[in-house]
Amino acid sequence: MKNLFDNSTYDEIVHRLEQLRPEMKAQWGVMTPAQMLAHCKEAFKVPLSPVKLPRMFLGYILGPLMKHQLYNDKPWKRNLPTAPNFKIRDERNFDAEKNGLMQLINQFHHAGPDGISKYPHPMFGTFTPEQWGKSMYKHLDHHLTQFGV
Repeated sequence: MKNLFDNSTYDEIVHRLEQLRPEMKAQWGVMTPAQMLAHCKEAFKVPLSPVKLPRMFLGYILGPLMKHQLYNDKPWKRNLPTAPNFKIRDERNFDAEKNGLMQLINQFHHAGPDGISKYPHPMFGTFTPEQWGKSMYKHLDHHLTQFGV
C-alpha cells in the first residue's frame, strides 16, 4: 500500500493533481472538480489539526468495523456515504481549492510521521502515522481516479 509520507508517492499525487482540470466530469458521484478539491482539503485538516476534534457517535459503533478499509490495498467502492461536515455543496473556485489542497498535501508530507496529530479521527478513532499516510493517499487516489487522473 502506498504511503503519502514516501517521496515517490508524494510526487505521484502532485503530478496527478496537476493533471486535473475544472471542466473534467466525474466518472461517479455528483461533485465537480472544485468541490472534490475542497472535500479533500477538509479531510487533510483532520491529521493536521492541532486540536482534538470531537468524536462522532456513529464512529464509536461503525468506525472500528470500517477502519481497516481506509489503508488496505483494495480500492474504495464508488459512491460511499460522506460525513456531513465533509460534504461540499456550494460552488468553489477551482484554482484556489487546488492551490489550497497542494499546500495541505505538502504540509502533511513534510511534517512526516512525527508531525501529524496524535488525536483520534472523529469517525475512525486512533491511527498510527503509517495508517494516516496510507489512508490519506488512498483518499486522494480515490478522488483523482473519480476524475480520470
